[in-house]
Amino acid sequence: MSGDAAAIPMRYFRQNVAVEDKADESPVTVADRETEQAIRRAIQKRFPTHGIFGEEFGRKDSDGAFTWIIDPIDGTKSFISGSPLFGMLLGVLRDGDPVAGIIRMPALGECFAGAKGGGATLNGEPIRCRKTPGLDKAAIYLNEANLLMAEEPERFRRLMSAGKLRRFAHDCYSFALLALGQIDAVVDFDLQPYDYLPVVPVVEAAGGVITDWAGRPLRLDSDGTLLAAGSPESHRELLLLLA
Repeated sequence: MSGDAAAIPMRYFRQNVAVEDKADESPVTVADRETEQAIRRAIQKRFPTHGIFGEEFGRKDSDGAFTWIIDPIDGTKSFISGSPLFGMLLGVLRDGDPVAGIIRMPALGECFAGAKGGGATLNGEPIRCRKTPGLDKAAIYLNEANLLMAEEPERFRRLMSAGKLRRFAHDCYSFALLALGQIDAVVDFDLQPYDYLPVVPVVEAAGGVITDWAGRPLRLDSDGTLLAAGSPESHRELLLLLA
């Protein structure tokens, strides 16, 4: 269903679509809304008793164990500025536990998928995190680094002294690169459940570790901080820097 919906944002991509500001001052476009509506319709048709929680249209409670999580365009700022690094996130919770997820990059033609108990794939081909043992040679992506620097300056300073390579990044593609074995860790914060829950199964199925900054599993009521790493050693070292 995410494959069919991926055609919607591509119709509007680089077409100078109108942009509105939501109550929290984050941007939204017709592409965000149409994409989420299409995914919701597909879910409700196939799984009418399942719950749905999406960025644009909120929550439909479940009659059972399953809830779908939707971020129709993760990286709306990238989308409206013509960058191809926006994504589509779709995940499934079973009794609150993230068990399946997709990171789809419509403009790149890439779909990263993972499920609890199974492996991770890119366009159907198996992928794995790389196992860099510790931070000395690690490539670390800091998502929303400007916000991190402003709100957590001491943590930001410690992170900037870690690893061999540090890059400032945004949105879901960082986690896709982690699952693909191209980088070693991602630090993020100020996230909503639809930003992080779909990426959890992808990272874990690729052999990575993903938690909040205190090392706790990610759930609907998590605090919005996120640390993902390809190896347990790197994850432990970064947890100490974030303490």
